[in-house]
Amino acid sequence: MRDIAKISKFDRRQFLLSATAAAGLLPLIAKAAHGEAALERSKQFEDTFAKLTAVATPVADKITVDLPELADNGNFVPITMTVDSPMTDADHVKAIHIVSTANPVALVATFHLSPANAVARVQSRMRLAKTQDVIVLAELSNGGLLMSTTTVKVTIGGCGD
Repeated sequence: MRDIAKISKFDRRQFLLSATAAAGLLPLIAKAAHGEAALERSKQFEDTFAKLTAVATPVADKITVDLPELADNGNFVPITMTVDSPMTDADHVKAIHIVSTANPVALVATFHLSPANAVARVQSRMRLAKTQDVIVLAELSNGGLLMSTTTVKVTIGGCGD
C-alpha cells in the first residue's frame, strides 16, 4: 500500500503569517524572475546616506540623470546630472552628491554650486566596483533635498559581474 502524505491544516494565524511573509518576498521573486538579484547596500552607504539626508527627507523629483544602464567598463562610467532649478539667489541648488551603494567608498563625489552657475548641471566620470544603484542627491538653498536612483549593471568585457 502507498503511504498517503499527511495533509496539515493551516489555522487562520498560520495562513496570515505565511501570506504576509510571501508578500514581503514578492519584490525579490519578481527581480529573480527577470534575472535580477536584489542589490545589496553596504554599511558605508547606509551611514553616508543617513548623514546626507539628516537635514531633510529626499523627494524623487526634478533631477535628470544620464547614466548608462549597462557599463562595459566599471572604471570609466560617464554621468550627467541636471536639476530643474531657477538658480536665483533665493532658489538654487547648493550641492549635488553622487552616492554608490556598493563601492568601497560610498560618497563618489560632491559638487558645490551657486547662483553664479546659472544652470544646475554637472558632468563627470566615476568608477563603479560592481553592479549597484547610483543615487544622486541635490541639496537646495531652501533646505530641501531631491533624489534620483539609477541601477547600473557593470560588466567586465561584456560578461557580467
